[in-house]
Amino acid sequence: MFSDVSKRPAKSLDTPEIDVREDEEQAIKFQEIIDLLVAAGYFRARIKGLSNFDKVVGGMTWCIESCSFDVHVDLLFQENLTIGQKIALTEKIVSMLPKMNCPHRIEPHQIQGLDCIHIFPVIQWLVKRSLETREETADFVRSFAIRQYDKSHTLPMIEEGTEKMKDVTTNVKIVKEVYQPRRRYKRKDAPPNEEIARIQSTLLEYGIPSVSLQQLDSPTTATSTNTAVGNIAQPSASIEECTKVEVNVEKLANDLLKNMTIIDDNAGRPSASVVGSIVSMQAKEIAKAAEKYASWNTDVEVSGGSVMSGALAALDKQRTALQNKRNKLKKERDSLMEKVSLLTDKLSKVREDSQTVDEAFQKMKELETDENKIILKELEELLSVHDGLKSQEQAFREHCKAELTRLRNMVASVVGEPEEEESQASEFEERKEAVAQLRLQLAKRNRAIASLTRQLDDVPGRSELTQYQRRFMELYNQVAAKHKETKQYYTLYNTLDDTKLYLNKELSLLNSIQENYTEAMASASGKDQFLQQLEAIVAGVKRNKAKVEKRCIDEKMRRDSLSQQLASLVEQQRKYVAAVRQLTIECRKNEALLAKLRGP
Repeated sequence: MFSDVSKRPAKSLDTPEIDVREDEEQAIKFQEIIDLLVAAGYFRARIKGLSNFDKVVGGMTWCIESCSFDVHVDLLFQENLTIGQKIALTEKIVSMLPKMNCPHRIEPHQIQGLDCIHIFPVIQWLVKRSLETREETADFVRSFAIRQYDKSHTLPMIEEGTEKMKDVTTNVKIVKEVYQPRRRYKRKDAPPNEEIARIQSTLLEYGIPSVSLQQLDSPTTATSTNTAVGNIAQPSASIEECTKVEVNVEKLANDLLKNMTIIDDNAGRPSASVVGSIVSMQAKEIAKAAEKYASWNTDVEVSGGSVMSGALAALDKQRTALQNKRNKLKKERDSLMEKVSLLTDKLSKVREDSQTVDEAFQKMKELETDENKIILKELEELLSVHDGLKSQEQAFREHCKAELTRLRNMVASVVGEPEEEESQASEFEERKEAVAQLRLQLAKRNRAIASLTRQLDDVPGRSELTQYQRRFMELYNQVAAKHKETKQYYTLYNTLDDTKLYLNKELSLLNSIQENYTEAMASASGKDQFLQQLEAIVAGVKRNKAKVEKRCIDEKMRRDSLSQQLASLVEQQRKYVAAVRQLTIECRKNEALLAKLRGP
C-alpha cells in the first residue's frame, strides 16, 4: 500500500487504471509498526521481499503465539495468501483479541486494508503483553533451575555459618581478655583536689600519659600551648614557651608518680595468710562460695554468648517495625491513588461534557450560512414568541388564581345576587375560550418549531460527511485491490496462453521437420527445397521476434511515461494536501479573529 508502487506489473493497453490513494499519516504509522515489531524481536519485518500485509499480520500472529494464551483457533500464517484466506485469518485474529482482554477494538476490513492508525495501538498492546509473558517465563525458568540446583548441591557458606558464629564469639572473648585495662600503679595517699590532677593521676595508674589532655584542659597550660603553636607557625618566634610547657608537664607527672607504688602482676593472687584463713572457714560456707562463683562464671559465659542473639533479635524487631510502616504507607498510597483516580475520572467527565457543549455550539455556528440565515432568524423569533407566550400563560394563570380567590371572597361576602353570579360565570367562560385559543396558537407554533428542527437535523454535519467519506474510501480500496488481483490473474492467463500457443507452434514445426527430413535428404532437389523451406521458417521466426521486441519496447515506454505521470500526480497530491492544511490553519485563525471581534 505504501511501498509497492514500484512492484506493480506492466498494464496492458485495454485495462483501466486504478487510483489507490496513499496517506502520509498511514505511512508514518506503518513505519512505527515495523520498528516496534523489530524491537520486540520479529525480524522478518525487515525482509523487503514480503508484502506489507504479510509483515503486519505475521507480526500480530507472532505476538499472539508468544503470549502463551490458550488459543482455540488455527492461526496458521503463510505468505502470499489469497483474498479468501486473508479474510479468514483477519477474522480469526479479531475474534482472539477480546478473549485476550485487549482494550482496543478493530475490524477485519481495517486489517485487510492496512488501516495502520487503528492497527498501531493493537500491535503496541500485543508487544507489551508478549514482553511481559517472556519476562514471567524467564523468572519461572530461573527459579526452577535454582531450585533444582539446590536439591543436589549446597553452598559451603551455609554449612560453615554456624561454625563461624561460634568462632566469632570465642574470638571476641579472647580479644576482650587480651586488651582489657591493667593497673600498673597505686596511690599511697588521697587523690588531689583538682579535677584535672585527678584525671592525670588516674591515667598514670593505668600507664597512659596524658600530655595532650593536660594541654587542652588546663586553663594555664592551654593558653601557653596555643601561643606556642602560634609561635611555631611564625618564623620569627622563639621556642622557649614550648620548652616551658613540656617542663611543666614532666614536673606534674613526676610529682604524681612519687605518690604511687608499682603493682606486681602477682598482687591479685592470695597470700599464705589469706589461704590459711580461707581453709579455717567452715566447709558449708566454702561450698556456698564455690557454687556462687560457678554461677557467676556461667552467667558471664551466657551473657557473652547471648550478645549476638540479642543484637539479632533487636534487628528483627526493627525490620518488622519497618515492614509494618511500609505496609501502612502502601495502604495510604493506594487509598490516595484511588482518590486521585476518582477525581481524574470526574474531571474527564466534566471536560467531556464541556467539550460536547462546545461542539454543539460550534455545529450550530457552522450550520449558519447565507441560505439558512432567514430560517434561523425566523426560528429565533418563534422561540422568543414561544417564551413570551409561556410567560404570559404563567402570568395569566396567576391572575386567574388571584381573580378566583377574589371572586370567591365576593361570593362569600355577598350571597343571594343571581345576576352578578351569572355575569361572573359568563365572564369566566369567555376567558376560558380565550385561553383555549391561545393554547391552540401555541400548539401550532410548537409544531412549526418541531418541523424546522427536524429539517435542520436532516442536514448532515461535517463529522458525518467525513465518516461517509472514510467508509467510501475503504470500500473503494477493497474494490480496487480485488480488481487489481483479478487483473493480475487475467494477465497471467494471457501470458501463459501465449506461451502455450508458441510452444505448440514450435512443437508442430519440429515434428514436421523431423518427418520430412528423411524424404528430403533422399534427392538433391528435395534437399534444396527443404533448405529453402527452412530459410523461410527462420525468416518468419525473426519477423515474429522483431514484432514481439517492438511490442516490449512500446510497453516499456508506456510504463515509463505512466511512472512519470504517477510521480507528477503524487507531487500534485502532496501540494494539494499541504495547501488544504494551510487553508484549514488560516480558517481557524480567521474564526479566532472573528470571535475576538464579536466579543463575549
